[in-house]
Amino acid sequence: MRHGKKFNHLSRKAPHRKAMLANMACSLIEHKRIKTTVAKAKALRVYIEPLLTKSKEDTTHSRRTVFSYLKQKQAITELFGDVAAKIADRPGGYTRILKLSNRLGDNAEMCFIELVDYNEDYTTDKPKRKKTRRRGAGKSSELQTSEVVTETTTIEEIAETITDGNAENVEGTQDSGAETTEAEEAEATTSTEEVAEEVKEEVASKEEKAEKTITEESKVEDTTEEVVVEEKTEEAESEAKEEEVEETATTQEEVIEEKEEELEAEVTEESKVEEAQDTAEETVEEEPTETAEEIQQEPQAELTEEKEEEVEPAETAENEIEKKETKTEDTSEENVVESSEEIIEKTEAEDVPEPEEEKDKTEDDSDEQKKDE
Repeated sequence: MRHGKKFNHLSRKAPHRKAMLANMACSLIEHKRIKTTVAKAKALRVYIEPLLTKSKEDTTHSRRTVFSYLKQKQAITELFGDVAAKIADRPGGYTRILKLSNRLGDNAEMCFIELVDYNEDYTTDKPKRKKTRRRGAGKSSELQTSEVVTETTTIEEIAETITDGNAENVEGTQDSGAETTEAEEAEATTSTEEVAEEVKEEVASKEEKAEKTITEESKVEDTTEEVVVEEKTEEAESEAKEEEVEETATTQEEVIEEKEEELEAEVTEESKVEEAQDTAEETVEEEPTETAEEIQQEPQAELTEEKEEEVEPAETAENEIEKKETKTEDTSEENVVESSEEIIEKTEAEDVPEPEEEKDKTEDDSDEQKKDE
């Protein structure tokens, strides 16, 4: 539970928070001004001001204690050198928070946190002046210069009256016959000269102050102009970012609409396909008997065709065998007739008994012919 824990945790654990504050303190010491959120700036102010008071005593102990918080040598040398000399006369309140416009993304409150002694625009010696617009700035400076001139003229008149009075006193003493010495006259003249010098010094100091006020007013006007320009640039950037966001939103909406149209087209196509399938199934259910009979008739027709094809090649083979036999018979008869005719012709021509060898040959030929038959 958070009993008594009143400091801002900044949505971070303790090590993360300490490291972040140490880095912010080092950057503030280095740059003398940083831009951050108001919550972080308030936490940083509580963190860094005790370290700034510790830096006024330049000892090894104070350096080591500050180093245990910051852990950067460059920041410590800057702190114990220039910064310590600058804040030596200030008893406290070393930082200043200047609020700015909110951040664009999360609308967080932004601000500048800076070291007071390094901002020359906010000086305590400057006299207070009324808030005026740019048009009245020249008039106020002219009024101040006129006031200075009138003061100088009045002071010169007073000095002249004093000198005239001294001169009259001297003349009266001479006329009355009083005893005057040269030393008294010298003292009177020196007193008048001193008064005149004092008056001149006062006039010069007032003129310097008037010049300083004029320069400070010009600086303030320049700073206000810069702030106005920055605000205008920030507004322009914010408007440009808003336009970009609107354009991206419109493009995304168009893409989403296109995708929806594509999905609708796909759904319609799927519905059409399903309707076609349903119609096909209905037609199949209406004529189931016809398809079954056709399925039974198809294998029977195939079997009959196969049987016919088997019978046809068997018949063709028998016919071929018969044709071959008839051919062989015809050829054998022709050969026998031819052989017998040749033998008769030879016997008639020679009328000589054939030798045994020839008879054997003829017998062999006849036997071969018979075998062939």
